[in-house]
Amino acid sequence: MTSLSVEMLAADAVEPITSAGNAQLGIAVLAGIAVIVLLITKLKMHAFLALTIGSLALGSFAGANPAKTITSFTAGLGSTVAGVGVLIALGAILGKLLADSGGADQIVDTILAKASGRAMPWAMVLIASIIGLPLFFEVGIVLMIPVVLLVAKRGNYSLMRIGIPALAGLSVMHGLIPPHPGPLVAIDALGANLGVTLALGVLVAIPTVIIAGPVFSRYAARWVDIEAPEKMIPQRPSEDLDRRPSFGATLATILLPVVLMLVKALVDILVDDPENHVQRVTDVIGSPLIALLAAVIVGMFTLGRAAGFTKDRLAGTVEKSLAPIAGILLIVGAGGGFKQTLIDAGVGQMILEFSENWSIPALLLGWLIAVAIRLATGSATVATISAAGLVAPLAADMSTSHAALLVLAVGAGSLFFSHVNDAGFWLVKEYFGMDVPQTIKTWSVMETIISIVSLAFILLLSLVL
Repeated sequence: MTSLSVEMLAADAVEPITSAGNAQLGIAVLAGIAVIVLLITKLKMHAFLALTIGSLALGSFAGANPAKTITSFTAGLGSTVAGVGVLIALGAILGKLLADSGGADQIVDTILAKASGRAMPWAMVLIASIIGLPLFFEVGIVLMIPVVLLVAKRGNYSLMRIGIPALAGLSVMHGLIPPHPGPLVAIDALGANLGVTLALGVLVAIPTVIIAGPVFSRYAARWVDIEAPEKMIPQRPSEDLDRRPSFGATLATILLPVVLMLVKALVDILVDDPENHVQRVTDVIGSPLIALLAAVIVGMFTLGRAAGFTKDRLAGTVEKSLAPIAGILLIVGAGGGFKQTLIDAGVGQMILEFSENWSIPALLLGWLIAVAIRLATGSATVATISAAGLVAPLAADMSTSHAALLVLAVGAGSLFFSHVNDAGFWLVKEYFGMDVPQTIKTWSVMETIISIVSLAFILLLSLVL
C-alpha cells in the first residue's frame, strides 16, 4: 500500500512517548480500553469520540506527555485514513451502484431460480459471499435482509435456516477478505502482502463459511424456530427500474477487483522480478486502489448504464454513496490513532517481551488479543486495527505467508462472540424480530464459530506453508 505504514511511523519516533514500566503500561491499556467500552456502552457515545478520549486516557494513565499523546494519535489517524480512506470510498460507490442498478437483485434472483429445498441455505451463503466481497458488512446486511425474509416467507422456511448462512457469508468476508477495512488496515500495519493475504483468506473462508453457515443453521433453526416478521419485509429496492444489468455483467463487475489482485499475487509468486515488465504492469493494476477504481468505472457502464441511468443519476448515486461512510472513515481513523498511541507508548514492545517468555505462537497471540478487544469494544474493525498494531513487532521477521496468516488470525479474533456492545448484534436482532437471548443463541454463537473454525484452519495452513 502507498500509505505511510505503522512501521515507518514507529521507526521515525526517536523515543517512546512514556518511560512507564510494563506493569503501568498494562494497567494503562486496560484503563484505556475500559474508558472506550464505558463511553460506548453506558453513555452511548459515538465510537469516534470514544476512541479519541480513550487514546488520551491511555496516554495519561501511562504517564505520557499530553502533547506527545496527541501527536501519536493524530499521526496514527492520518496514516490509517491515508491508507484505506480512498479504498473505503471506492467500495461504497461500487456497493451503491450494485444496489441502485438492481444488480444485486439480478444475482439473487438468478441463483434462487436454480435452488430449492435443501439447496436453499447453500444458495444463500453463496449469494451473501458474492455480495459481501466488495461491500461493508452493514451494507451487505441491508441488501441481503429483504432477500432472506422474502425467501423464508415464500418458501415457508425457518428464518434461521435461511438467515444464518447469509449472515455467515457476509461476516466471513468482512473479517477475513480485503478490500474490507479491517483486513486492509491489518495488512498495512503488519507489512503483509495483500495478494497473498487475499488468496489465503479465500482458502480459510470457504470451509469456515460452510461450517458456520449451512451446517450450523440446522441447529440454530432448532434452537430458535421463528418466521420472518411481517413488519420487517420491505419493498424490493429496484422496482422503479425498467431494466437491470445481466447476471454475468454484474458478477464480472463484482469480481473484477478480486481477480486483478489475485493476478498480481500470482505474478509476484511466479515471476518475482521487480524489473520484469509484466510484473510491473500487474503491480499497478493489481493494487487495491487501481483494482477498485477499475471496478467502479466499469460498474458505471455494466451496472449504471445497463439499468438506464442518465449521467445525472450516475452522479447522484456516487454522491449519495459517499455521505454515509463519513462515520466509518472517522471510526477507522480513530482506531488507527488509538493503535498508534499503543505502539508509541511501548505496548507493542511489551507484548513482544511477554510473548518471548510465553510458549504461545504468534498467530494464537494475535487472535487472543483481537478477541479481548472485540469483547471489550464490540467493534470488529477496532479489534483488528488495535490488535494488528500490538503484534506488529512479531511480524518483522516473518515470511510472506506467515505475515498474511497473522493478518487472518487477527481478523478471525475480531469476529469472536458479538454481543450487546456491537451494533451488528442489534441490527440482526431487530431485522429478524428476535429477543436478546435468541440473538445470542444464533448470531453470537455463529460469530464465535467463525472465529474459532477460521483460527483452526489458519493454524493448519501455518504447518503446511
